[in-house]
Amino acid sequence: MEVRYENITKQFGETPVLENLNLTIHDGEFLVLLGPSGCGKSTALRMLAGLEDPTSGEIYIGNQPVTDMEPKERDISMVFQSYALYPHMSVFENITYPLKIRKVSKAERKKQADRVAEILEIGNLLKRKPKELSGGQRQRVALGRSLIREPNVFLMDEPLSNLDAKLRVHMRGEIKRLHTELGITSVYVTHDQTEAMTMADRIAIMEGGHLQQLAAPNEIYNKPTNKYVGGFIGSPAMNFVKGRYKGKEDRLDFDVFDFPIDHEWREIFERELSGDDLYLGVRPEDVQVSTTPQPGAVKGEVYVVEPLGKEMITIVRVGDHTVMACIEPDVDIEMNQEVWLQFKNHKLHMFDGKTEAKVV
Repeated sequence: MEVRYENITKQFGETPVLENLNLTIHDGEFLVLLGPSGCGKSTALRMLAGLEDPTSGEIYIGNQPVTDMEPKERDISMVFQSYALYPHMSVFENITYPLKIRKVSKAERKKQADRVAEILEIGNLLKRKPKELSGGQRQRVALGRSLIREPNVFLMDEPLSNLDAKLRVHMRGEIKRLHTELGITSVYVTHDQTEAMTMADRIAIMEGGHLQQLAAPNEIYNKPTNKYVGGFIGSPAMNFVKGRYKGKEDRLDFDVFDFPIDHEWREIFERELSGDDLYLGVRPEDVQVSTTPQPGAVKGEVYVVEPLGKEMITIVRVGDHTVMACIEPDVDIEMNQEVWLQFKNHKLHMFDGKTEAKVV
C-alpha cells in the first residue's frame, strides 16, 4: 500500500519539529527514515501511526486520507523500541492479542500464530513468558504480534537499538528476509546508518525537521545532495577541506595545496557556486597514502594510526587540516612519519561553501 506525506508540518508549541514534509513511499517498499536524535524521523512515523497529529498537511495510505482517523482504523502495525510485550501473557497470547480483540476464533488464532511462529522460527517459545526470553527472542515476538494482523503498512521505531552488536547484525538480515517474503510496505526509523544502508530500498535522510535526500543507498553514498548527507553517511566519515575557487587561475586553493581544474569543472563552478568558497569532500577509502614522494601528491604527516584488522585508519595532518585515509593493514607506517596523499579525482565531491549544496 502506498503512503504519502503531503506538506506535513508539526510543531510542539512554537517549536517546529517537521516542516513541509513531502514524501511518497511506494507499495511494497522498505523505506528507512534516517537521521540524528531530534531530526523529526520518529515524529513522522508516529503521525503515520496516528499517535501524533500534524499541525498541517495530509497523510494518505493508498488513496485514503488518514490524518483524522484513529490509529485502529488505519490498518497499520507498529513495533516499538521497547518491544511493549505484555509480561503476564505467554508468547502465544502476546502474538495473538491483536486477533483476540478483533474476536477472531481461537482455532483461527492458533492457525495464524503457528504460521507466524514458523516464519520467525519461534514455534518452541509459544508457551514462555517474556521474562524467559532473550532480547532477540523478544524482538521476534514483537515482530510476530505486528505481522499476524497482515497490515497494509508495517512500522518499526528503532527496533534493534536494545540488542547487542552481534544480534543486531543477525536481526537486520531477518527483518530484510521477512520483508522480501511478505512484501508489506514498511517504514523503519533509525539513527544507525549501517542499518539504513543494509536494509533499505530507499533512505530518507532527515535533519532539522527537513528531508535532506531521498534515494537508494548507493546513490545516497555516491551522490550526496549536500555536505550534511555526505558527512552523515559513511564510516569513517567523509573528509572535508575548505578552500576557494580561483577561476582566473583554473585551480582550487586549499592553503597548503592547490587542485587544478579542467574546462568542464570551471563551467560548473561558474554556473553553480554562490561565491568563491567551497568544500572538497573525499571519502577515506578514496585517499591513497604513499611513503615516497609522488607527482601531484599532497605532503603531510601521520598524526594517528588505528589498526582495525582488515584495514588501517590513518589520520594525516596537512597544514591546519586533517585527512583520514583507509589503507591496507600491512603498510609499514608510523606516527609522525612524512607521507604523500593522492585523491581519486573521479570520487571527489565539491560543495558550495555557503549553501553546502553539492556542486560536483
